[in-house]
Amino acid sequence: MSFRILTGEIEHEANTFSKVPTTLEGFRAGALLLGDEIPAARRGTRTALGAAFEAAEKFGWTLSHPLAARATPGGTVTKEAFEQLCSWFLSGAGGCDGALINLHGAMVAEGYEDAEGEILSRLRSVLGPDAPIVVTLDLHANVTEKMAANASALIAVRTYPHIDYYERTWQGAELVDRSLRGEIRPRTVIAKRPMLEGLDYGRTQVGPMRELIDRGEALEAAGKALVVSVCAGFSWSDISDVGPSVTVTADGDTTEAQRIAEGFMDHAWETRAFVSTTDTTVSVAEALERAKAGEAGADKPLVIADMGDNPGGGAYGDTTDLLRAMIAADLQNAAFHAIFDPAAVQAGIAIGVGNKGRILLGGKHAPEMGGGPLEVEAQIVSITDGCFRCYGPSFLGGGAWRSFGPSLMLRVGGIEIAVISRREQTVDLAQLSSLGIDPFHCATIALKSYYHFRAAFEPIAREVIKVDAGGLGSAAGPRTYRHVRRPIWPLDDIQL
Repeated sequence: MSFRILTGEIEHEANTFSKVPTTLEGFRAGALLLGDEIPAARRGTRTALGAAFEAAEKFGWTLSHPLAARATPGGTVTKEAFEQLCSWFLSGAGGCDGALINLHGAMVAEGYEDAEGEILSRLRSVLGPDAPIVVTLDLHANVTEKMAANASALIAVRTYPHIDYYERTWQGAELVDRSLRGEIRPRTVIAKRPMLEGLDYGRTQVGPMRELIDRGEALEAAGKALVVSVCAGFSWSDISDVGPSVTVTADGDTTEAQRIAEGFMDHAWETRAFVSTTDTTVSVAEALERAKAGEAGADKPLVIADMGDNPGGGAYGDTTDLLRAMIAADLQNAAFHAIFDPAAVQAGIAIGVGNKGRILLGGKHAPEMGGGPLEVEAQIVSITDGCFRCYGPSFLGGGAWRSFGPSLMLRVGGIEIAVISRREQTVDLAQLSSLGIDPFHCATIALKSYYHFRAAFEPIAREVIKVDAGGLGSAAGPRTYRHVRRPIWPLDDIQL
């Protein structure tokens, strides 16, 4: 018997403190593929949808693939955009026997704090109570009861940087196939604690996140659970259900699954204050001292990550204080990726490749955080349409084509600066090389990212350091929570 399976993705992580709402244009800027556009873009890639296409061939499924949508993390999704995405997605659900889909898990839409729970509820009403619905999630998902109740299984990625979406989707495909053949009846339960953050912000190298993932995989291998997923949550979403969670998927009876989930969350609560050394930041001045000292004869770059203006956490991506300091320090053989500024790109295009001119860079969204516009006398070195293929291991890679809109590289002194028209964090070497920047031979590379850059850049770096040069994601940035459930740690003193 041939089964018809719904696949697709809707990915967005909502920083509800951003003043810029996420519209359909935000998804078009990231990825918005409909129907027959999807196989050509994702088949043969090591992505979630790439795995879904391979699984369909193995199991003999017919795939319905109405929508693949992704927007860079940012402000709350508008109601109009959310309803349109749901309409496109659910238009392919009719007549399907099950679903294997990729969601983020921390999307917030106008009118729907729990956007993914709403998507899954609507999908469940179409497919019926017994159809297998298996969902892959980011490990920074704010998982809810509604999500667990409407999904047969929730499978969070187990790496940060996230490099295992392909493997997790294959894990989900096996569950869908076994469910369709009547071997299992997956049911999922959830456990949470009054925690806004914890589990070392999801770092999977050492610490409580690593410990719980290892314990969960051992339970899966022993047949004591079908899936154990550990999520650190995303604390930049001001919603009631924010925070870490553990979901456990069992075959039928969920009594033991709930016990496992509660035990795992007890450990998360007990270790809630643990923070690994990779979160240490240095001052911009110290970072530039180390960069200057290592310029001569550098065989590998010093990588400086500006975590305060990380677009991957919903920041605006256009702060200028770090770049301004690099120029003042007269760094040589240095690169900066990237300033998000469509107007500056157009100004550079008007100046033309090989010519010099004055350009106003960045600082437009929140000049009070991380620096206002920076005027530079620059040489325009390259101009591209922003389209290139990412082969790196992180979630933007896997051989998929990406586009960051019209882009350019300009040179100021000894610094090569990328300027892009579509906001995104730096995670792949091709983001630099596509503009003519050679990351392997730079003495210093500064980039706007918090952690995902490590998958591609740490292997080529002589050292990685983090700075907080201001921005929406800065540790010093103002955050007033109005919607989180209270009491909650660390906003409140709680004893359990």
